[in-house]
Amino acid sequence: MKTLQKLILPILIIAAIFLVYKFYFVKGSDLGSFSDFDPNNNAVKEIRVQLLADRGIENSDGGVSFYASDKAGKVVNIYGEAQLPNGFESAEVVILRGHLTQNGFHVHEILLD
Repeated sequence: MKTLQKLILPILIIAAIFLVYKFYFVKGSDLGSFSDFDPNNNAVKEIRVQLLADRGIENSDGGVSFYASDKAGKVVNIYGEAQLPNGFESAEVVILRGHLTQNGFHVHEILLD
């Protein structure tokens, strides 16, 4: 019985460390959801979305504009002054940093997955 009592605490500590690592430090591979964003909040957050290149990608001096969909299939216009990374047009999933507005998603930074 004493051996079992000595093992319970280390097992619980190891389980807690594993859970923290699994849910906090390991990067998720799932798409994000635009419903997690508040259109009235300008805080810059990160979201993984599917690029809809077939709807067109506009890249001009004034900025970029394209469409993306989230895990629920919601299609949103992505626009902003961010630079497109190399290989963007052929990417399927991209990571966006920005905030949701009434007109779409204002992107500050675009990263490839």
